[in-house]
Amino acid sequence: MRAVVYERYGGPEVLRVVDVPVPPPAEGQVLVRVEATSVNLSDWECLRGSPAYARLGGLRAPRRQVLGSDIAGIVEAVGPGVTRFAPGDEVYGDGLDLKGGFAEHAVVRERALAPKPAGLTFVEASTIPQAGAIALQGTAGFAAGRRVLVNGAGGGSGSFAIQLAKRLGAHVTGVDNGDKLGHMRSLGADDVLDYRREDFTRDREPYDAVLDLVAHRSVFAYRRALAPGGTYRCVGGPARTLLRVLTVGAAVGALSGRSLGVLVVKEGPTHFEPLTELCVAGDITIHVDSVVGLDDVPDALARVGAGRALGKVVVVPR
Repeated sequence: MRAVVYERYGGPEVLRVVDVPVPPPAEGQVLVRVEATSVNLSDWECLRGSPAYARLGGLRAPRRQVLGSDIAGIVEAVGPGVTRFAPGDEVYGDGLDLKGGFAEHAVVRERALAPKPAGLTFVEASTIPQAGAIALQGTAGFAAGRRVLVNGAGGGSGSFAIQLAKRLGAHVTGVDNGDKLGHMRSLGADDVLDYRREDFTRDREPYDAVLDLVAHRSVFAYRRALAPGGTYRCVGGPARTLLRVLTVGAAVGALSGRSLGVLVVKEGPTHFEPLTELCVAGDITIHVDSVVGLDDVPDALARVGAGRALGKVVVVPR
């Protein structure tokens, strides 16, 4: 089968499209013929080996040499102990631990998969697992009448988060680069900011809640962005920023009557299927930036890594 592999950390130039053996499913695993895999910021981080936590799977070299975790496809074989799926089933899920989605076949743990709804294409289904889980959990505390802000709102998770926040009745401000302002407005954002021109921690009134998908400021800036009783949660960012939020941020928040912390995202179908149901019902719109083949994966990763994608970029191996 064809797959996009990398043997060392680096930029898109370290990626190669090569022929490799089809991986056999082990116990509790499912072999999926990949029909679509969406690109996540985590793929870019694992490619570069940065932030530091992206090297947990291999300090000096990647242990998993094929990236891609949000997989949608058709079951070709099942390993011992698999009972929920059989060959021919259409499935989707987040295989973050095994990865392998930028290939024609991938093995995924049974527990990470769900039946693909007939109402979604493979491309659409592949956009949901990781981004959907982040958006659902990141907006869980939003409520009607609250002023909330989503930083990094023009990408995959942010596009879902804006729509979920609006469904909850919040007044939503989206922050991203200037090329995404119209996109964020189309998703329902009440206000939009270009982070290159405005600093949401200084230039606007404090918010009741902030979901930060691209954390890189100081904890004191985040505290400043919150109204009394407000909540700040970040997902991703440099390891030092996350550590400071977990330690100094927690203390600063407690002393000032605010809550600062890191969103620990729970994985698995239970945590992304509620968003899928909203998408099937037409209550949430899936935004696909582009669909590319395996040969274009390096450019696709660079687009996502640079924050240029409007919604999700999807790889179709065939």
